[in-house]
Amino acid sequence: MVGSGIAGLSAALAAAKGDSRHGIAPTDVLVLTSGRLEESNTLHAQGGIAAAIFPDDSPALHARDTIAAGDGLCDPRTVDILTREGAVRVRELLGHGVRFDRDSSGRPRRGLEAAHSRPRVLHAGGDATGRIVELDVCRMIRDQPRIDVLENMVVRDVIVRDGMVAGVRLWDRAAGSMRDVAGSRVILATGGAGRMFPFTTNPPLATGTGVAIGLRAGAQVMDLEFYQFHPTALAMGEHFLISEAVRGEGAYLVDEHGERYMPAVDPRAELAPRDVVARENYRRIMAQNGRPVFLDAAGIAAKQGLGRDRRVLAAFLADRFPTIDRYLRDQGIEWSVEPVPITPAAHYWMGGLRTDAHARTSVPGLYAAGECARTGVHGANRLASNSLLEGLVFGHRAGLAAADDPADRGWNDARDDDAYGRVLGHDNDGIGVETIDDPTHAAQVTQVAPSTTPGGATAIHADPAESLRNLMWTGVGVLRDADGLGSAREGLRRLAGTAPSDGTTPADTTMPTGDTTPAETTMPTGDITLPDTALAAYACATAALARTESRGAHARTDHPRTDPLQARSRAYVLQGAPR
Repeated sequence: MVGSGIAGLSAALAAAKGDSRHGIAPTDVLVLTSGRLEESNTLHAQGGIAAAIFPDDSPALHARDTIAAGDGLCDPRTVDILTREGAVRVRELLGHGVRFDRDSSGRPRRGLEAAHSRPRVLHAGGDATGRIVELDVCRMIRDQPRIDVLENMVVRDVIVRDGMVAGVRLWDRAAGSMRDVAGSRVILATGGAGRMFPFTTNPPLATGTGVAIGLRAGAQVMDLEFYQFHPTALAMGEHFLISEAVRGEGAYLVDEHGERYMPAVDPRAELAPRDVVARENYRRIMAQNGRPVFLDAAGIAAKQGLGRDRRVLAAFLADRFPTIDRYLRDQGIEWSVEPVPITPAAHYWMGGLRTDAHARTSVPGLYAAGECARTGVHGANRLASNSLLEGLVFGHRAGLAAADDPADRGWNDARDDDAYGRVLGHDNDGIGVETIDDPTHAAQVTQVAPSTTPGGATAIHADPAESLRNLMWTGVGVLRDADGLGSAREGLRRLAGTAPSDGTTPADTTMPTGDTTPAETTMPTGDITLPDTALAAYACATAALARTESRGAHARTDHPRTDPLQARSRAYVLQGAPR
């Protein structure tokens, strides 16, 4: 089990417990995490978990909202699984004592977020949902005797032998050496890739490793062009996320003159889907020569009936959003009396490793769950607070499938007629598979391609990671066109060709049979994850260039309309990878 966010933890617990109702025996699980067990993308999630568990709601309504946000590319089958089983999984967390916020009568407190037709979003600790859920579930992991945890292990590749998974190759930080770990089933739950961009709400570990590892192992990827930019990250410092829930409570967006603009853009105003709000924020910032727009909490006082006393608003903000309130105060921003400067920032990747409904990838023995996977539930644009739910639901399914599947089972064997409701994924739906050329085979160069800054100036960056981030922001960011995508893709190809290599290969036919064995490889140099980030970024740019329309989170200024003929997902494999 590679990764320790909500998807990885759910998978590990499901496999370790098994499912006696359906004849799935408990299985021993090894969790590998690149840092501490508790450190993950989930730990930083503020918004909450959406679940239809209230009397005025239903999984069908939740599914309708999810499909509407996905702009024509959601898979209704997996969306149905998400919303039905999501309600079950969230009730299980409540039953296990996970500390969700409750109202004065003891019922779970719920909030309304953008593009939801019902208030169905559960929070914990106000705006610390991910942290509390992560810590509570980590305690379950540490109490489960069938689960072993190895921390500070950076997985570099999946080892493929005779077309099937045979283990992983990892970098042991403590020992300072590479190791091979044998295993016929590997679940990747490595999180996102926000560090491909200079402005991101993601933590440093979000480097796209899962997508890159899967590509090198021969797995298909899908929907990589769809990257969600959160509309409201703090426009200073570490681009701290200002949760969707703040707008759900009534905050509104204003330009540098204090004028509100979203009601003229979309009838849902600040609660329009994230892609709509992010693009308009970006346009306003560009019209203001790069100066930020603002989030004004004064609207919360009006919506909540708090009156005009800003001290009452300050108390509400501190209680409802303690993490945001504390962070903003530390930055010298008193948001009860002044608006907060904000910018769009890379937040969530809808695309990833293509899976069926039980997290199987196209490589037998390799599974993926969470943000590094593409299940079909998000389509072209993720509905707010569905990400933790997806990790919970499909992590659970991944764990049971990995525990139950024979070693050589591939996704083409999936059927919808067995006892625990398996449904066919996306493997037989007629989608063609295209090839991405391997950028690591590009000719070696000594000069990184220039990148253009948002202000229009051209800059050369000696730091390859900084160059990569600038190429992605200017060419593959909020607004895209063919010239920018082509330029970014060429620059990324050069970067990938010069990124430091750790000397590993995923197709290792001579892997020892022992459980954990030193590998004869060179010691990694520089940023160990840079080759992964470069490959993931190159694949993202390739997919974005190929989709000549605007849909969901993918906005092409040279193709501003949605093309009904392109209402389908596109799958890719890496040229030269094992098949």
